[in-house]
Formats: sequence, C-alpha cells, structure tokens
Amino acid sequence: MSVTPLRRVAVLVLDGAKPLDVGIPAQVFTTRASMPYEVRVCAARPGLVTGGDGLSYHAAHGLEALVWADIVFVPGYRFPDREAPAKPVLDALTGAHERGARLAAISTGAFALAATGLLDGRRATTHWHYTRALATKHPAVRVDENVLFVDEGTVLTSAGAASGIDLCLHILRGDLGVSASNHAARRLVAAPYRSGGQAQYVPRSLPEPLGERFAATREWAVRRLDRPLTLESLARHAAVSPRTFSRRFAEDTGCTPMQWIMRARIDLARELLERSDHGIERIATEVGLGTGANLRLHFQRILGTTPSEYRRTFTRGE
Repeated sequence: MSVTPLRRVAVLVLDGAKPLDVGIPAQVFTTRASMPYEVRVCAARPGLVTGGDGLSYHAAHGLEALVWADIVFVPGYRFPDREAPAKPVLDALTGAHERGARLAAISTGAFALAATGLLDGRRATTHWHYTRALATKHPAVRVDENVLFVDEGTVLTSAGAASGIDLCLHILRGDLGVSASNHAARRLVAAPYRSGGQAQYVPRSLPEPLGERFAATREWAVRRLDRPLTLESLARHAAVSPRTFSRRFAEDTGCTPMQWIMRARIDLARELLERSDHGIERIATEVGLGTGANLRLHFQRILGTTPSEYRRTFTRGE
C-alpha cells in the first residue's frame, strides 16, 4: 500500500496571539490516518510567547520551522495596526513564500502578511473590525470586507476566528478532497462548507426565526439533491415568497439559491467520485444532474477539471 507523505504545517505564534486562532490550524491539521499532516508551533525564537487574553504559549520551534513547512499559518494577534512584526519574522515569511510554501492568515494575521508586501495588488480580508485599518495601513492591498476568506493561491487570508475553520476546511478540500474535509468538519462539529464569498455577518435587522428556517431549508434540500429543486419549492419550504427567499438567501450565503444548490450537487458528486466506483451516469442521476454530459459541464465550469480527472487525483492507490 502506498504511503501518503506528511504535509508540513507551521503555526507562527506572534506576540499577542489570540488563543482560538492559534488552536484552529493546530487542531484541524492534526496528524492522524485521515489527516496526513505534521504540525509544529513556532515563534520568532523558541520559548515562551505572551499571547492575548491572558494566555501564553510555549513554542518548541523558532523561525527554522518556516524553512521546513509546506504551509505557514499566521494566527491573529492583538493591536495589529500599531507595529509590524520584527524584520526577521517578515524575512522568514517572505523566504518561506519564495521556497513555495503557502501562507495563510487567520483574522488579524493578515497584517503580518501585508507587512511583507506579499499582499500588494492582491485581494485579502481580515476581521471586519480591522478591515478599514488594514486598507489604511497597506493601501496596495485590495481589502474585501464582505467575505469569509480569500484564496489567492499561495497567500490566503480569512476573517474572524470561526472563518479560520472555513479556511482550513477549504485548504483540506484542495489537498485531500471533499471526503476528508467533510470528515474533519464532522469531527469539529463545524459546517462542512461555507463559501469564501459568504458575508462576514448577517445584518441584524433580519428576524432570527427566518434565519433558522433558511438553515432548515438548506438541510432539507441537501437530503433531496437527487430530486428536482426549484426556487419555488425552496421558498415554499421556508414559508416565504420566492422573491423574499432569493434576496435574503443571497444576503445570508453570498450566492443565489440555485447557485448554492448546484454547488451542493457538485460537492456530492465529488464525494461519490472519491468514495465509490459508481459510473459518471449513475453519479449524475444521484446528484440530480440527470446526465453525465450535464455533470461534466457543471463540474468543469465550477472546478476547472473533469469528473474522471478528479477521481484519478483523489482516489488513493492501494
């Protein structure tokens, strides 16, 4: 049986690091059979680092971990708009990027990436409370305050701590496929997929019961992807008009109801491609796309590859 090489993850703890932000990548990318990663927590130098919220961290590794890593996470830290991390830290981040490592910031960790210049000319986000400060301090960065995370390929940024989970699951989906990502989400009791384009927070003017009904409608729809689903049937289940459902669904999720349904169908197709030997025509039927040609069309449009190529990539050899 072939052995999957471990992917190397470094979590860079800066002064004032926020506890939840540090813990998210350390817990998501834990080394176990389903998660072939090795995680090292590091700092500017090995030893004690004073964090935020009354906690401190003992970092076993220094900046040499960034030379070792394939992925470097920069958790959020307090007062990011006051002073940039020390030059050796910024140089280590730049060097890791030049060697081909991906850099991923959670929340205000985006300020450290911005200080390296690696975000200049790129889209990025951070916690909504700091988006204006990030744009002011680093005007070359195209700050998007209305998203959960931004994937620019080799540099990724996310909003608040909870969206750090979304970013980690997004990275898992790209590395190991949707089955592994869904498995991790179940372990974390987290939503298996929230698109990066979803708004950071829902306007408080929305009645709370309506949001609950929409969540129930999404769950209802996911259990019926093999059947016809229309805007009218979704709105009927949510007990609102199609116009109201469409408008407020987009406010909540960042996409239209039918875009969300199509993405859910493609995600189910991905999982069936990974976990079963079903043919393309059968999978197309099971996810509600009717024909293999229709599945191939939407799969290519959304993921930029074919179902067959996707299966070859994410089916592990025995």
